[in-house]
Amino acid sequence: MKALFASFAYNEGTKIRDTLARVPGDREYDFLVMDDGSSDGSLDDLDAGKFILLRNDANRGIGASIRRVIGYAREHGYEVLGIMAGNNKDEPEEIPKLLAPIANDEADVVQGSRYLPGGVAGNTPAHRRFATRWVHPVLFSVFARQRMTDTTNGFRAIRLSIFDDQRIDLDQPWLEKYELEPYILFKAIRLGYRVAEVPVSKIYPPKELGYTKMRPVTGWWSILRPIFLLGLGFKK
Repeated sequence: MKALFASFAYNEGTKIRDTLARVPGDREYDFLVMDDGSSDGSLDDLDAGKFILLRNDANRGIGASIRRVIGYAREHGYEVLGIMAGNNKDEPEEIPKLLAPIANDEADVVQGSRYLPGGVAGNTPAHRRFATRWVHPVLFSVFARQRMTDTTNGFRAIRLSIFDDQRIDLDQPWLEKYELEPYILFKAIRLGYRVAEVPVSKIYPPKELGYTKMRPVTGWWSILRPIFLLGLGFKK
């Protein structure tokens, strides 16, 4: 199974460098770094022998960046694409856990969950724990019609052949930012693809390094609105 894992960064400084330092050198998948217009120089000395680097000329948003990586993976013959955060929250050693259910033909999409038994939610601010464990997963599960425990976790793997399905339209203008990830997960479930969860770790970095670039109101609405727009039939 030809697999590509990708990490995404926009001015992540030491966090993206620490993430990449923990990616195993001996691995059965390729690893790509998607630089979404960073200006901090954090990826200027990336080891080209160990990583593939794609760069946007300006900050385009995570949705646009993921769409570009999906296109790259399909053009280069990969069968599976995995994605993970570039802010040092995810554990690269756990990547095989996400790939295994697809390799064993047990799933088409594998969602990492910090809230399943065996998962770890470390250093998570209380309001984020509440939102990521209860608010988003409960609403998502109701509208998607499948119980999910960690729907905002960006640590996941996808069988790329699902994008041959014309009912999954990644090129819609409203999917440029945070909407794209819940869109893909929601559509995969509602279209009958096999979606599984596996326990993973999500450890927030020290507060002084910054938890996230997501804005409190607009960012959260960005990941919530696909649930309502798709669930109520306003978007396809």
